[in-house]
Amino acid sequence: MPARTWPGPTQLPAGPGPLPHRLVAAVLDALVRGELAPGDALPSTRSAAAQLRLSRGVVVAAYDELAAAGYVEARMGGRTVVVDGADRAARPATPTAGPVGGDAPAPDRVEEDAVGVPTPPAGDLDLRPGHAEPELISSRDWRAAWRHAIPDRPGGEALSRVRHPDLEQALAAHLRRFRGVPCTPEDVVIVPNASAAFTLLAAAAGLRGRTVAVEDPGYRRARVALTEAGARVRPVPVDDDGLDPALLLTDDAAVYLTPAHQYPLGARMPVARRAELVTAAVREGRLVVEDDYDGEFRYGVPPMPSVRAVDGAADCVAHVGTASKILTPDLGLAWVVPPRGLVGEVRRAQDRLALGASPIASTALAHLVASGALGRHLARASRLYRARRDALVTALMHEVPEARVTGVEAGLHLVVLLRGGADDDGVAARLRERGVWVEPLSAYCLGEPRSGLVIGYARLPETRAPSVARDVARAVTARP
Repeated sequence: MPARTWPGPTQLPAGPGPLPHRLVAAVLDALVRGELAPGDALPSTRSAAAQLRLSRGVVVAAYDELAAAGYVEARMGGRTVVVDGADRAARPATPTAGPVGGDAPAPDRVEEDAVGVPTPPAGDLDLRPGHAEPELISSRDWRAAWRHAIPDRPGGEALSRVRHPDLEQALAAHLRRFRGVPCTPEDVVIVPNASAAFTLLAAAAGLRGRTVAVEDPGYRRARVALTEAGARVRPVPVDDDGLDPALLLTDDAAVYLTPAHQYPLGARMPVARRAELVTAAVREGRLVVEDDYDGEFRYGVPPMPSVRAVDGAADCVAHVGTASKILTPDLGLAWVVPPRGLVGEVRRAQDRLALGASPIASTALAHLVASGALGRHLARASRLYRARRDALVTALMHEVPEARVTGVEAGLHLVVLLRGGADDDGVAARLRERGVWVEPLSAYCLGEPRSGLVIGYARLPETRAPSVARDVARAVTARP
């Protein structure tokens, strides 16, 4: 049965935002009201542009943003169709859905997870996870953002006490549109990196001396930040659906997890588990730290709202995001949306621990978001990363057919699981000798080690995917 074609909005919502953003808002509003449903086709870009008296470029930019956020996909015949689950994901993405916000050692700025691994020599292929492709950033947009951000004279306020109203407002809108996080600008706290967010949350929630459950295998920098803040880290093994809330204990004061794309195995936590996680957290007074490190990138799967979008989550879930994966670590910026009752404590801890962010960098990022440059970048990046992922997965299936590849539905990396308890550290070392840098999965484990290779593909040209897969095959089968 052919898809029903939605006639499109007759006018855009009023407001000062860029025209593509306002058209995106109109589409999301139609999803929430039920005027537009999964399976429906959007009007052609020419038709929508003529009806709204806009340039076709504005409509193309809005459709690209909707596709990058996972609400629609392009199909055969040039149709743009609403994907399954888009109506559910759009509910927390509308501005009216958000609640009104209430009230250590300095971490490294660069947030890649290659702790203790030397920098690859020039000419080697760095496929360690955590690297975006900086060449994708529009130099024109980048220069415009920094021209806008550089002040006439330097400020004199301590960074820890500086507020970032432009970026807080821009991110609140971005998080609603792209990640379904219901929040207001007052809910958003700007920090220099994700590790700083974990440190501040630990201080604000009083986690020193208390147990924090973490995914195993999991993100090492989060474990380091929590441990150095005085928390006792307890590993919880993950399965194909991520962390199972049934494995949490009543004395777990907090839980850290990566539900959009489990780091590093790549599972997407199902809706039922998300609801169970929040229900238990509300009942037991537990803080949930949701690390959304690369949640903007999804490939061929329906959009899924963040854990923060679940009913009741505003009282117990802290949502953490970073610019290092969607743009570049050079910005030195991340953000946290704390539970409503912790916003004030997080800001006080930020001043006390001197973990403020650069106002110049935040103004530049705010300009990239508000001008629509970030939305355009995410649309370009999603297309390129999907093509690079497809090339690598196809090559691996051909060269290493016995290996299982996980984590391919989202993010910027995948995992090749090795059979028979293979020495993945040795395999990674042999790949480094060939000029290909990946990471062993066992390095992410606290409990029982798992064997595999964690491979980032954001910087892998499609033409080089076959040779990388051949190198992996040789390194796996080579004798030590």
